[in-house]
Amino acid sequence: MPDKQLHIAFDPIYAHPLPEGHRFPMLKYELIPEQLLYEGVIGPDNLFAPAPCPDEIVLLTHTREYLDKLLHQTLSAKEQRLIGFPQSPALTQRELVITQGTIDCCRHAFDNGVALNVAGGTHHAFADRGEGFCLLNDFAVAANYLLHRGMVERLLIIDLDVHQGNGTASIFAKEPRVFTFSMHGRHNYPFHKETSNADLPLEDGTDDNTYLSALKETLPGLLQRINPQLVFYLSGVDILASDQFGKLKVSMAGCGERDKMIFTALKEKNIPCVVAMGGGYSADVRIIVEAHCQTFRLAKEMYGL
Repeated sequence: MPDKQLHIAFDPIYAHPLPEGHRFPMLKYELIPEQLLYEGVIGPDNLFAPAPCPDEIVLLTHTREYLDKLLHQTLSAKEQRLIGFPQSPALTQRELVITQGTIDCCRHAFDNGVALNVAGGTHHAFADRGEGFCLLNDFAVAANYLLHRGMVERLLIIDLDVHQGNGTASIFAKEPRVFTFSMHGRHNYPFHKETSNADLPLEDGTDDNTYLSALKETLPGLLQRINPQLVFYLSGVDILASDQFGKLKVSMAGCGERDKMIFTALKEKNIPCVVAMGGGYSADVRIIVEAHCQTFRLAKEMYGL
């Protein structure tokens, strides 16, 4: 049996040139693997490039009409404004690759305990539309794929991005096999919140102690109650005090303690974990990259991969 190793889904952006307006939001997805390779935390064999997600799998979650708009570049101006990006074939292609990356990470997580997507966590995408820089909901597509294949019966989505996972909550509102938990800023985007199975809104200025205490009080009960066969973990770093839009006051160390708390709890119960990066909007891209790289380092160290 081959040795276990850390698997990381990565779409090389330079293979899919994007319009200039996409560059800064996307830049971290290039820099994260480059930094991890530079440090020697991972090697090239830890990275894998997914193929685009097939239509029939996307359609387990998203509507045919919406997928056709993405594929044929027929989103209206209003729909593009809601997403926050002008449409382009490269952007749609990249979103399909990211989504398949999360599906592939599920397989690797079953084998190795954890797998990570350099991108993903596109939790503002609804079944019939995109919002907030999210075109396709990768966690939702992957969850529905696992359910459709009969690979699992109980899934938990732990969404710790600073923004509520409104698209995810909507998609699974009537699906009892998927439990959605969102811990987010009360006064942050989206300003109309959907109803997750469990929502934990935080006040502006929430610091390390308050944040970590709230998570510590909530997480064990969630795991005991749901007993999930796999957890999707959205590890957004827009909770940082340096974030331009987050409104919370969590430190880099506190962000690391959050990840450590999640990994420890799941590893102790032998629950596979698929991680996606989610948001991060600090003005200095180096802060964003370091915060995300911290998640990868912790995963590698704590799972012994």
